[in-house]
Amino acid sequence: MAMESLHYCPSPSSYLTRWWSNETVAVVTGGNRGIGFALVKRLAEFGLNVVLTARDKQKGEAALETLKAQGFTANLHFLLLDVSDPLSISNFASSFQAKFGPTLDILVNNAGVSYNDLDENSVEHAESVINTNFYGPKLLIQALLPLFRSSSSSITRILNVSSRLGTLNKVRNAGIRGVLEREELSEEDIEGVVGKFLRDVKNGTWKRQGWPSYWTEYAVSKLALNAYSRVLAKRYSCKGSELNLSVNCYCPGFTQTSMTKGKGTHTADHAASLAATLALLPPHLLPTGKFFLLPNNNTNFLNPISKL
Repeated sequence: MAMESLHYCPSPSSYLTRWWSNETVAVVTGGNRGIGFALVKRLAEFGLNVVLTARDKQKGEAALETLKAQGFTANLHFLLLDVSDPLSISNFASSFQAKFGPTLDILVNNAGVSYNDLDENSVEHAESVINTNFYGPKLLIQALLPLFRSSSSSITRILNVSSRLGTLNKVRNAGIRGVLEREELSEEDIEGVVGKFLRDVKNGTWKRQGWPSYWTEYAVSKLALNAYSRVLAKRYSCKGSELNLSVNCYCPGFTQTSMTKGKGTHTADHAASLAATLALLPPHLLPTGKFFLLPNNNTNFLNPISKL
């Protein structure tokens, strides 16, 4: 059921209300460059324990050393993680547990890929994009759920970096949209939609099936991630849930990163600053099941759309 879209801009007095401590633990995937790197730095500035992940050990360690050279020494950590590889996810979860135990407070699923230039729309890498952008975060969340901190006084958080390209209004196929709009949407429903897309790609019929028309493989991966976020948010907002967990999505807009070949309306630092705002909202202001949209006009307004 759709709800009214609201303009929302947290004031400094609200999001800087310090509910966290230097023992609060955050994981940022894809933290060696772009928005991920800027977000790791921002969270470290706020005094959190931050785990920077990267799929390339050398690049991850180099990013960590860059931050340590800027004075962040005690509260930064690097762990290897390739979200497209289930074994790597399993190894990461084991490494995290060995180092930190069940103390995860914040997970930011930032790692993602697109193989298209801005004016291209190939689906040549559809399976790889789906595995990295949808199944990767999904499997990582499942692996880390037992490691989230259990506390009656705080809310653990998942922030999935997504895209407006994956919102439901980009889907022109009424049948597919109907599935994803179900009140009782399930993980099986979402995987069924993803499977249909991959079959359409394999059969060469994807252009006629009403999928999003721009950056299609990337858009479908984010469509699935948004839908899964909605399922999770509903599951953990129920009374009696074993975990006090907030799940939201955030579209950073047209940001100057390697994915956009440096083009964009704002910097990675700007996008990361607002991601940190969302990740650190105090419990009484923290929603769940929302899609936050940063407009492409370089403002600080975040537009939360209730329908993921």
